[in-house]
Amino acid sequence: MTELPDAATGPAGGPPPGELAVGDEVEVTVGPVAHGGHCVARHEGRVVFVRHALPGERARVRVTEAKPGQRFVRADAVDVLEASAHRVPAPCPYAGPGLCGGCDFQHVDLPEQRRLKAAVVREQFARLARRDVEVEVEPVPGDHQGLGWRTRVEFAVDAEGRPGLRRHRSHDVLPVRDCLIAHDRVRAAGVLGRSWPGERAVDVVAPSTADDAVVVPVPSGEAATPVVREVVRAGGWEGTFEVGARGFWQVHPGAAATFVDAVLAALQPRPGERAVDLYAGVGLFALALADAVGPEGAVLAVEAEGPAMAAARRNTRSRQWVELRPGRVEKVLRPLVRQGIRADVVVLDPPRTGAGRQVTEQVASLGPRAVAYVACDPAALARDTAYLQEAGYGLRALRAFDAFPMTHHVECVALFEPEET
Repeated sequence: MTELPDAATGPAGGPPPGELAVGDEVEVTVGPVAHGGHCVARHEGRVVFVRHALPGERARVRVTEAKPGQRFVRADAVDVLEASAHRVPAPCPYAGPGLCGGCDFQHVDLPEQRRLKAAVVREQFARLARRDVEVEVEPVPGDHQGLGWRTRVEFAVDAEGRPGLRRHRSHDVLPVRDCLIAHDRVRAAGVLGRSWPGERAVDVVAPSTADDAVVVPVPSGEAATPVVREVVRAGGWEGTFEVGARGFWQVHPGAAATFVDAVLAALQPRPGERAVDLYAGVGLFALALADAVGPEGAVLAVEAEGPAMAAARRNTRSRQWVELRPGRVEKVLRPLVRQGIRADVVVLDPPRTGAGRQVTEQVASLGPRAVAYVACDPAALARDTAYLQEAGYGLRALRAFDAFPMTHHVECVALFEPEET
């Protein structure tokens, strides 16, 4: 009995006409930037997500990921035939096809990087929230032309003990001798100049209050992970925070202060008000809100039990009007909504996946006069904007910040207020 060829293959069992396989090279005209650090091109009807390219360029691309019958493939631009005026030589020798996956835009001049990120934010809002937004990506103080800003870096270690960074969409470790987006104190720690046998990774942290970086090998140093101090100054406000060296903290030296300033400017919290800080982390916004509403006010901060909550307890212990509740946000809010508890202002700072419909509906049920949403993913923010709109809260202001230069990441702060009835 003769087997019929699979519908997704050609007559001899190979790829059908137009099918692309890993390693194939084709010429494409590069289209618009897309969320995720790549641009969109097409080849014979198939979508090609291209890294290391710019809109409008003509390039030869090499396919890096492909599945039979799939409508899209991933590829790297390996030869730029017609270059954009915004293309520049990548400052880092490890930024390029098949190399480090940390930086997406080292081949792009910095102003254009920010315009591309703004285009991504607009596209996500148009697609997911059905909203046309005007937004400009603002620089964050503390980096030098997009370099030298990352104060927390985890260097992976390969089987031979060599430290490095991971290749794009891979667990493979690329040994490196330097990282140009790392802060000077991280680079001076000497991690990349030695071998780390038996370790899986090495974390290097340059806190704002120390002259030298802290080095934590993983796993051997995990049992005694040190606590570092960070000081945040936003406008006339100042807060001090204890954070685990391997815990979450904004990696750009100016990010924490920039976001606190943006949130306070949006919410305008008043003495005596009740504030709610959801996904509170180590208490950055809770502490700032506590000082704004004062002892006659109240702050409820919600964060999952764990190292972040332990740090939040330390960081807010001198503000007795801050209540910390550990647990999943939706579970903590559920009884408060049933009891009819109200809030004046709310901060939402969810993980990359966003808050989701249930949490946004619960936030609306608290009846705040203003909600500030801090987002590390514009797609999640756009989805939650649609949910908040359905729950009666409209987008009133949107700011975006370049807290991760040379990468595709962009941070947003959005203000929502009740719709007029």
